[in-house]
Amino acid sequence: MRYGAKILFEDVSTAFLDDRRYGLTGPNGSGKSTFMKLLTGELEAQKGAVVRPRKFGVLKQDQSAFDAYRVIDTVIMGNRILWAALEERETIYAKADMTDADGMRLGELEGIVGDEDGYTAESDAAVLLDGLDVPIEFHERMMSELQGGHKVRVLLAQALFGHPGALFLDEPTNYLDLESIHWLEDFLNHYEGTLIVISHDRHFLNNVCTHIADIDYQTIITYPGGYDDMVMRKTSIRSKIESENAQREKKIAQLSEFIQRFSAGTRSSQVTSRKKEVERLQSSDLARSNIARPFIRFQMNRPSGRTAIDIKGVSKTYGDNQVIKNFGANVQRGEKIALVGRNGVGKTTLLKALLKNAPMADEPEASLDAGEVTWGHEATIGYFSQDHRGSIQNGMNALEWLYQFNPQASQEELRGLLGQMLFSGEEGLKPTDALSGGEAARLIMCKLMLQKPNVLVFDEPTNHLDLEAIMALNIALQKFEGTVLLVTHDEDLIEEVATRIWRFDHGEIEDFKDNYEEYLKIYPVAR
Repeated sequence: MRYGAKILFEDVSTAFLDDRRYGLTGPNGSGKSTFMKLLTGELEAQKGAVVRPRKFGVLKQDQSAFDAYRVIDTVIMGNRILWAALEERETIYAKADMTDADGMRLGELEGIVGDEDGYTAESDAAVLLDGLDVPIEFHERMMSELQGGHKVRVLLAQALFGHPGALFLDEPTNYLDLESIHWLEDFLNHYEGTLIVISHDRHFLNNVCTHIADIDYQTIITYPGGYDDMVMRKTSIRSKIESENAQREKKIAQLSEFIQRFSAGTRSSQVTSRKKEVERLQSSDLARSNIARPFIRFQMNRPSGRTAIDIKGVSKTYGDNQVIKNFGANVQRGEKIALVGRNGVGKTTLLKALLKNAPMADEPEASLDAGEVTWGHEATIGYFSQDHRGSIQNGMNALEWLYQFNPQASQEELRGLLGQMLFSGEEGLKPTDALSGGEAARLIMCKLMLQKPNVLVFDEPTNHLDLEAIMALNIALQKFEGTVLLVTHDEDLIEEVATRIWRFDHGEIEDFKDNYEEYLKIYPVAR
């Protein structure tokens, strides 16, 4: 598959075997979702063929695509043949006057419904939902009424409906909390068909996958093991190839020198044999890796005072739901705090509340019902909001948008920051309203590096970043000497960055003053 001059993959021959779980990896833009669409038949390959099982399940990224349907109907839609027959049958029955042709077609449709177990479809779907821990009282509700964790379970039930031989999942962990991710890991580890999953969550890939199918060098190479195993093997293989090519180039140079010296002399037979050896040794061009590694480095203009934030008696209620009850904490300079808990428990609400009167913070703040937030001496705040795309003003290009946050910065400095985050050359002039989710996230990283605050507040920063960018962010936060508040579902980020945990549970926030490893000994995340 190629788009214009850009080759995503070429002459790929590979097989995905039963009872194996494959992670499909590669940076943003490498063609993961395109390849997934080729596997499912949503796209046709420009060359070659795909053989797939008759029945397969697909979990797509768009969790709101079925909001207008009942939960039980959403599951039944997983059998596309059955659902099409049921819809057509309903349309015919709704006619005021049916023709003979309609009657004949109804007979055909009833045959399809019978063959596809349509007469027990609702009860079969209910059993599947029950097995996935979706309560029976949700089955008749509209999908729009469900929270993210339950939506993913319903969409998984849809993908599994009809006993598919293969399961295709595109970013299943997006917007899930840690408990839901752990449940999904456990579920997939017991799935008996062929699994192919796209994910930018390294921890998830390591816990679930038996193999990694990596899109790079215009092909797809399958490695045994999880993501970290793949990285080690890939690095080793690439180094070996480059070393072999370097040795070939050295040998070619020696032979070429001999040919040049003696081509006009009496040693023509030796020259001819060496020319043939040069042709044999000639290095085949290595396809260029499509991995682009951003460079993130957070610096401070100046450190804050010893106390970065002092929080006293903070409370917040929405209607009858008190999401924060009388929370207080003292945050010292250099602490890195992860906020953990189920979706909807108030993590984002607390972050926004803390931004009340925050120096340099330019995002909307949440009002407090009670309590006081005091920022430390010379504290300056950089904020990455969950709705980060909405915080970028349209009607300008990336360079212009970045410039407004430090008009004293030179064009060279701004271009350098953009280059670090993979906006090279003309990409720095890309209109802000044309930015993808990943590009918008990288542009906000540029802004934070430009502003150089001493407190960083991140609300789900990894949702639109690829694995390379997430690893760069992880390293940058570990090295950052300032204070960090972090909401994320990326468990590696929590494990490797956080020095302190705020645990949210039904309005109560427990301040656990140790790292995530110690936290899990007391509060193992539900699986």
